[in-house]
Amino acid sequence: MNVIALDHTDIAIAASLLLFNAGLSIALQLGIARRMIIAAVRMVAQLTLVGLVLKALFSVASPALTALAIVFMVLFAGREAMARQERHFKGWWSYGMGTASMMVAGTIVTMFALTTQISPDPWYDPRYAIPIMGMVLGNTMNGVSIGLDRMVAGAVQQKAAIEARLMLGADIREAMQTLVRTALRAGLIPTINGMSAAGLVSLPGMMTGQILAGVAPVEAVKYQILILFLIAGGTCLGLVSSVFFARQRLTDGHHRLRLDRLIAL
Repeated sequence: MNVIALDHTDIAIAASLLLFNAGLSIALQLGIARRMIIAAVRMVAQLTLVGLVLKALFSVASPALTALAIVFMVLFAGREAMARQERHFKGWWSYGMGTASMMVAGTIVTMFALTTQISPDPWYDPRYAIPIMGMVLGNTMNGVSIGLDRMVAGAVQQKAAIEARLMLGADIREAMQTLVRTALRAGLIPTINGMSAAGLVSLPGMMTGQILAGVAPVEAVKYQILILFLIAGGTCLGLVSSVFFARQRLTDGHHRLRLDRLIAL
């Protein structure tokens, strides 16, 4: 298998495109040049560190260390999901419900893949467990953050309509049914669009990476299809649980809308 290795010069040449983007931002007064450079530096540092950590984990293949790495990924994903929401619940709720939903969804889907379709030996082999969890978790994070943001913002914007339904005799589930559906649809749209565009509009990252590494295209396609199905399952599980958690927190036992549990902007 002939793999073309990249050196630091190759990476630097590719980075020149980012500098060009930053220059355009300055010229057009977009105000995002600094954020773009910081994001790039952060990305390089994070990926370099991850590469070193994965090298160590792969050589040890310890279930405890693999689980620790996954827990760290989930905790950081929870923080990122919360940061993308414009309105937060008071206390730890915004972080807790998103993190818990992603952990449950990611763990179920990853365990499902490792113990059925892929079946590595041992089943917890970090070479498989961590990349699969990472791909599922990253996409689930997007769905959860979009769904929670749409759910909370919608409850604030539709306060009068929800309370009017409650006064007409509807319970909280009926009063918020439309809002829940809207939040779920919004959170699933990126996943649906990604599956619809795969192959015709874009070659997904995992498939492209395998092909560049020398894997036969047909085998790369099989793995990519598997991953997209896993991502769809994980995103749906995490999104549904987080949106229903949010609905529960936005109400109380007396079927009242509790917007006082949100942090005011």
